[in-house]
Amino acid sequence: MTDNTLRLTEMAHGGGCGCKLDPAVLGSILGSNTPAIMPKELIVDAATRDDAAVYRINDETALVATTDFFTPIVDDPFTFGQIAATNALSDIYAMGARPIFTLAIVGMPVETLDRETIRAILDGGRSVASAAGAPVAGGHSIDAAEPIYGLVALGLVHPKNLKTNASARAGDVLILGKPLGVGIFSAAFKRDLLTTRGYDAMIASTTRLNTPGTVLGEMERVHALTDVTGFGLLGHASEMALGGEVTVQIDRAAVPVFPDARALALDGVKTGASGRNWAAIQHMVETPADWSEADQILLCDPQTSGGLLVACAPEAVDAVKQAFVDSGHTPAEIGRVAEGGSRIVVD
Repeated sequence: MTDNTLRLTEMAHGGGCGCKLDPAVLGSILGSNTPAIMPKELIVDAATRDDAAVYRINDETALVATTDFFTPIVDDPFTFGQIAATNALSDIYAMGARPIFTLAIVGMPVETLDRETIRAILDGGRSVASAAGAPVAGGHSIDAAEPIYGLVALGLVHPKNLKTNASARAGDVLILGKPLGVGIFSAAFKRDLLTTRGYDAMIASTTRLNTPGTVLGEMERVHALTDVTGFGLLGHASEMALGGEVTVQIDRAAVPVFPDARALALDGVKTGASGRNWAAIQHMVETPADWSEADQILLCDPQTSGGLLVACAPEAVDAVKQAFVDSGHTPAEIGRVAEGGSRIVVD
């Protein structure tokens, strides 16, 4: 998979979105902050823990701003840059917006990594940003103990096309744009347990831009949108449930999973983040009698550059699925939204 004698993944304590702060810890930190006085033009902020902040410029245009960065999930430097950039841009698409430009966030152990490796990481990120129509226009770099790379991403959206994670409605259908299992695969990769088939599937998915988000933003019957990343499917579904004060119903059998990921989960291969994700939301999850540890690992698996999670009216399902297919994705209908409760029910 790589000829590097120095493995990037061995230089970091974690990898990809599995590096995110424990959601419970993050909640306690953010919850203790005194709310600032926000300008009325700031129409989406941290209050709903949405995918990006949104500033209304005028009646026709809003600016969407986000940032994401992490330590290596793979050893190939160019591929690491591609994955990090794809992941950062995902939050723009998850708001229904179109990315316009980016800024690089770079932290590298310059005494350990050679310049060619660092350059390859940045080149990987630039290649994805350019393909998205959001070139890297600048950035900031520091000397760091671990390799860190990511982007600040900016986008534009018509205010009426803006999608958040807090607007799901009872009766909506849930559609997921990518399979689960990236965290499991990354853990297996570090332990040399990942097959070539699994590695290739992981790279193909994590470097595929979530471009359907811009199209979904233009669909009136798409009510809520988010992307599934470090908090896992149940973690991000919980934000949708809390934001909309609805019950999110997940059909386990319908949730797409990478080939080999379930077998690895059955063998106990997982990231530390999956357990932390479960601990943070288990109080609001109703599970079936045959709920297993493998189910928990898979549905709480931290996804790096994961898929879009869409809540749409039943009559919009075909159009939503087609938007995914047109961009090379394989969408899956994974559940429904029901009234009340701010909870998750797994069938």
